[in-house]
Amino acid sequence: MDKNIEYVWKDRKRTIFGLPLSFTVYKLTKEKLLIETGFLSKSEEEVRLYRIMDLTLKRPFWQRLFGVGTIHCCTADKSTPEFDILKIKKPSQVKNMLSDMVEQQRDEKRISAREFMDGDDFDTHDDTN
Repeated sequence: MDKNIEYVWKDRKRTIFGLPLSFTVYKLTKEKLLIETGFLSKSEEEVRLYRIMDLTLKRPFWQRLFGVGTIHCCTADKSTPEFDILKIKKPSQVKNMLSDMVEQQRDEKRISAREFMDGDDFDTHDDTN
């Protein structure tokens, strides 16, 4: 199905003891984050990286105990203003990588944070360079 897509990172939501025994899969490409959920009926949420505004790493004691963590994301996306990348391995590395990729996408698309705050429903690109 998605054999031609090159993923920068891919992981599953971890369950008890940090084992990947869930039906939630996170996939990261150079331009977007995909969150696939479900077993028989599947859904896939897509968030463009340049729309991510803020990342917060959360590692409660029981998650640290099993080597996992959660990344909370706030976005400028209307359908998904906030979401969590739940219980993943190497959460600090993933958060740092995601943060760098978000900035890279904003630079490539010439998007500044002020464009998300003006209340428009459409994407605007800053072409003043």
